[in-house]
Amino acid sequence: MTAAARLREWARLIQRDVHAVYLASRDPRTPWYAKTIAIAVAAYAVSPIDLIPDFIPIFGQLDDLVILPLGIWLVVRMIPAEVMAEHRRAATHEQAMPGSTAGTVTIVAIWIALTALAGWIAYRWLWP
Repeated sequence: MTAAARLREWARLIQRDVHAVYLASRDPRTPWYAKTIAIAVAAYAVSPIDLIPDFIPIFGQLDDLVILPLGIWLVVRMIPAEVMAEHRRAATHEQAMPGSTAGTVTIVAIWIALTALAGWIAYRWLWP
């Protein structure tokens, strides 16, 4: 297996585990501390504030590539094995389902319409 194939497989497994952790966080059998760490990892992932700012070359992105998988790994280790296995199966099943083309087109159309509306409002406001 090539390095690129191993990296793709690892990324697919991380994506599956992220979805499984989300599903497990809603399960009453998951301990509260695992849910708390899961929220902290998710908050770090979406937060614009990083441990090492992204504008620092290489290290800015490297912290995200290290901290987030480690956080996910930690949360997975805190969730009971049978609960995690159940939610991994559910996440794998959902990944195998095809995406909705109609839903994608609808979302893109809404964004285009909102962008056009914002442009029209800006034009009318700046040049009355």
